[in-house]
Amino acid sequence: MSSERVPPAVITISASYGAGGSEVGPLLADRLGVPFVDRAIPAAVSDRLSVSLDEALAREEPQHGTLSRLISHLAPSTLAVYGGHVAPELIQNDETFRVATERVLHDYASGGAIILGRGAAVVLREVPHVMHVRLDGPRERRILQAMRLLHIDRPTAEDQMRNADLSREAYVRHWYHTDPHDPSLYHITIDSTSITLNACIEVIACASASRVAPTPEQAG
Repeated sequence: MSSERVPPAVITISASYGAGGSEVGPLLADRLGVPFVDRAIPAAVSDRLSVSLDEALAREEPQHGTLSRLISHLAPSTLAVYGGHVAPELIQNDETFRVATERVLHDYASGGAIILGRGAAVVLREVPHVMHVRLDGPRERRILQAMRLLHIDRPTAEDQMRNADLSREAYVRHWYHTDPHDPSLYHITIDSTSITLNACIEVIACASASRVAPTPEQAG
């Protein structure tokens, strides 16, 4: 019998608004005994770039100028990123934030974690042991599920959906020129509005436990 230790699960979750990513993520993490990583990502980025958490959170949403306002306020001596310093040429463009975020994601992927959003399926797509999951569903059912989960009325849910879906898609398209709806990014895509969120957790946990290790050719 093999005594090789099974590594802790690392799963990225990409979720459209109302698909239940914020509910599935923490419960799945509890089920698998690993950390749930969401707000910890911008917090870590803010530490590494020596900026406020509010600024790091704001930079997750591509807007006019993206990072230019943030970067203009940063001095080279304060840009400690993952144990080093950002090269001066990086301070002049948006790469500073992207590099810091990606290094935070890779740091979490070195152990066990459930990672929500931040284009993690793209950033970690070449890491063999990471599994990628997409939660989605028809617009109408996502609105109804958001109303139920968030205890909000329909106009509020519709407004939040419009802003959230545009922001999340813009993030991935802006940084990675990739469509977050592309099924090739994910090992599993689930309509989380047509089955219960608890069932989604069971499906993901079962899939994670039964994943077949990639061959050297696939891993390379």
